[in-house]
This record gives sequence, C-alpha cells and structure tokens, in this order.
Amino acid sequence: MRAGTDQRQGAGGEYQLKIKKLENPAPLLCKVSGYAFYNTSRYDIDKLLADAPNLAANLRNYINGFSPNMKEVLEKFDFDNTIKKLDEAGLLFQVTERFKTIDLHPDKVSNHEMGYIFEELIREFNEALDENPGEHFTPREVIRLMVNLLLAQDKEALAKNHIVRTIADPCCGSGGMLTIAKERILEINPHADVYLFGQEVNPETWAVSKSDMLMTSPDGRDAENIAFGSVLSNDKHADKRFDYLLANPPYGKDWKRDQEAVEAEHDRGYAGRFGAGLPRISDGQLLFLQHMLSRMKDQKDGGSRVAIIMNGSPLFTAMPAAGKAKSAAGFWRTTDWKPSLPCRSSSSTTRASRPMYGSSQTGKRRSEEGKFSSSTLQASGCPCAEAWATSGEKFRRSRFSRSRTCSPPSKKGNAARSST
Repeated sequence: MRAGTDQRQGAGGEYQLKIKKLENPAPLLCKVSGYAFYNTSRYDIDKLLADAPNLAANLRNYINGFSPNMKEVLEKFDFDNTIKKLDEAGLLFQVTERFKTIDLHPDKVSNHEMGYIFEELIREFNEALDENPGEHFTPREVIRLMVNLLLAQDKEALAKNHIVRTIADPCCGSGGMLTIAKERILEINPHADVYLFGQEVNPETWAVSKSDMLMTSPDGRDAENIAFGSVLSNDKHADKRFDYLLANPPYGKDWKRDQEAVEAEHDRGYAGRFGAGLPRISDGQLLFLQHMLSRMKDQKDGGSRVAIIMNGSPLFTAMPAAGKAKSAAGFWRTTDWKPSLPCRSSSSTTRASRPMYGSSQTGKRRSEEGKFSSSTLQASGCPCAEAWATSGEKFRRSRFSRSRTCSPPSKKGNAARSST
C-alpha cells in the first residue's frame, strides 16, 4: 500500500490519506521479508498453537498466505493432504508443537548440516520402504570431487574479472550439485556471476531444491531456473547452452513414460539429442548423457565441461533400439566427444558407480589405460591430479566410501584425458 494525494477534510485541519493499491506489491514485500518470497498471513507457530481447536484451518490459512512462488513449492509437498491425515489421526497439534521446540535457523544448523540430515532421511526411508535403487542421493564428498575435477583446468580463467558462468544439472534432485559447484566457483572468485539451471521430475525433490534456493538466493534468480518435469521428453532449457554440466542420473529406471517423445527425437538423428542411439528401455542413463552433450557450447564459444556419475552397465551394454547395436564405448568412437576421465568405481551413491569427466574444449583425442590413481594422473601430466589427490582422499576417508550398501572400489580402471 502507498499513500496518494492528501485531501483536507473540514476546518479542523484533519487529513485523510487517499490510499492506492500497488499494482505489484511483491518486490516491496520481498524486501521487507528479506527473502525472495513472503507471507501475508497473520499467523506464526505460536499463534497457531494458541488456537488448537482451529489448528488445521489456521495452518491452511498460513500456507495460503505465502507468495505464489513458495505456494507452488508447498503444493508439490501435498501439505493439505498431510494436514488432513494428521488432523484425522489427532496428531496435528503434537507434530506442530514439536517443530516449535526445534531451532532449524541457519545460524544454528548450517546448510551443510541440513544436507546431511536430508540425505540420512532419504537413506533411512529408502531402506525401510525398499525403494527403487535409482531413487538415491549424492553425498557431498562425491559432489565436491566431481566439481573439483570439473574446475581443475579453469581456475585461472575463473579468477578473471567480470567472469560469467552457467551451470546445469538435468536431473538436479535437491540441488546439491548446483549449489556446491556455485560455491566452489565463488571460492575461486567471489565476484564471479554464476547462473544455475536445473530440472527435476520428482515433485517433492523439486520442491526441496527450489525452496532451498528461494531461501539462499536473495533475488530468487536461481530458484526460478529450477524447472519441473522430465528433461527427456520436455527440456525446459532447450534454448540454452552451458559452461558446466554435471549430473547423477537415475540408475536402473526405465524411460517408458518418455518413450514416445524420445523415439520421435531419435528419428531426427543428430538434429535432436539422441542421434547416437537409444538404450534398453529398462535404463535411461545413456539418454541423460546424450542430453548433456547436446547442451555443451561449441568450441568457438569457449566449449563446456561435463561430469556425470554412471554405473558400468550403460557404458558397455549394446543399444538394440538404435537399429545398429552400439554400446556407449562404441558411441565415443563414432562421435567427436571423448571421455576425459572415467574414474575408478566408487561406493558413492548407495551403489557402485563411475564418476566420469569430459571436455569439449579440444578436438584432439588421446587416451591412456592402466591403473587409476593420483600418481597415474601426475605421471601423465593431467591437470586434474591435484583435484583427485585432495578431494579423492577426503572421499576415501568419508563414511560413504565404507557404506555397507555399496560395492568396494575396483582396483583398476581406465584413465583418459583430452589435451587442452
């Protein structure tokens, strides 16, 4: 609200302010709240608990008081149905009261600690419900290793003035890879301008990612770039190319619901994203890899770098749907792209997987095979050696490298790099 023209009323010298409604009050309300969202409800948790008989109705009123961008997030959590179930079971007051006793303010619980809490909850519920192994999380140690490998050769360029970089994750989950990649670039250059882009098909996970970015990004810019939906059938960032792409795509999940759109795009050949071939319908990991390659910048525009976690199956299994059976290894031989660093198998994301790093910043292709270790990389002159020596060692000492749900790391692997 804002005051318009003052109008004098009577001889007593009293004034009546003519009030005009703001056409768009959102910017002002966000400024007052200090976040990229706001709430206009008169309730807080104390007022909600003070009126226990009407708690369900008042809680819905509180949720409806959020700005549209946050209401969209809360709708994906299906809070209305949760309120109904808890109210019918007589548990709504007790649950709400427990949240009053927990202080989750960022000053008390850091984002890093909240990330571990979230990951532990996912692990516990997945084990209890025997969820599909493709529904997993990526530990922070693994993400940092990927990010350090991704940025190892770009530190000098990132340290320059007025640097702008874009980062994308086509299956961003709760957004951990994006936020850690941005944090690492800002450690190198606090004045860098970093734009994040992501897409997620799971509604609750998408809501976690977007809500986190709404709370951590003052202008909400990054949050608005987190799209909802399947990237395989409906890429929400199809008009963009990115400097860095990283992902941990779903493992062992079929792509049946995307089949019609994917096959139609495959029929377009390399005019689409899936010209190299289609994998078995039971596992779509290779589709995500092809998507990421298609969103890399041309070399004349500076090129791009990609880091992706995959298990061994799609790397060497034939793709019968492609007409001519072809494995991912065969795919590399028929394209200009070359994996620069297929790392040793790591017990990282509740399954054995292979982090893989690649670059499009050169047309040259060179590979070296043998035992993979930091000493191998140093002997070969690879600029990623330092990143592996530091982040890789931290990962090996972490609790995830000894996870009982994972296979032990293999002793051998392939190491390849592109000269830049």
